[in-house]
Amino acid sequence: MSVFRPSAVRRSPYAVHAGACAAALLLLTACGDTTSDTATGNPSVRASASVSAGGAGPQADGARRRAASGPHAPVVRPREIPALGPKTRASIPASAKQVFVVTGDSYNSSLSTAVLYARDNPALGWLPVTTRWPAHNALNGWTDEHWEGDLRTPVGVYGLTYAGGLFDPPDTAFPYDRNPAFVVSGEGFDGEQLEGSFDYVVAIDYNRTPGVTPLDRERPLGQERGGGIWIHVDHGGPTQGCVSLPLDRMRELLSTLDPAKKPVVVMGDAEALER
Repeated sequence: MSVFRPSAVRRSPYAVHAGACAAALLLLTACGDTTSDTATGNPSVRASASVSAGGAGPQADGARRRAASGPHAPVVRPREIPALGPKTRASIPASAKQVFVVTGDSYNSSLSTAVLYARDNPALGWLPVTTRWPAHNALNGWTDEHWEGDLRTPVGVYGLTYAGGLFDPPDTAFPYDRNPAFVVSGEGFDGEQLEGSFDYVVAIDYNRTPGVTPLDRERPLGQERGGGIWIHVDHGGPTQGCVSLPLDRMRELLSTLDPAKKPVVVMGDAEALER
């Protein structure tokens, strides 16, 4: 059954001691200003390789006999990322060789899972390079039209171009801004402590300038459309708009992301991603 997906409406922001997710970040609003699945299909059959008619003798005759009578080698179609519909797949840039898929349990749920896929060999297609990780998203779930304070995470395909955090990063090739401004305190929606949530973050290029520190405040779509949407360390409860991962998974993600592979995040509730 389809889920009714109303347009997002402006709501007054939720206040938590210093702001949940990034309202507490030295007045920087973040977190919403506000195995391997195989899809090969039926294999097609490749025609026998042609053998040059030139040349004579037993070797040429043997090659022709093997080509005529040998088994046909099947052609395996490149694997697609499972559970993504044609519209979502078409939104993934052709240049992307890494895709971080965050799938929400439902439109109004704050629970989700995440898997990193890579396409290192176009003939093989997309293969998972991580297990399925638990994750959180925004308190009210997801939205196709994000507004500041709606407490929903924006659905879509967005670039991943810069990371940062309070601590030195794990071994990573990803651009990283170590900065004491990545601090947060107070309590989340479930009364959990927010401290440490910004020890490591990856900026999601929703309503921001790609390729700059996550602390950048520029909002190309306007402040009213929210911003500061990050992937960050999970604090055990819903976010204001970000995606959060357990600490060890966050470190693994940073270690695996490769800027040369033009990584993107594909995120939304399961029904939205199947479109």
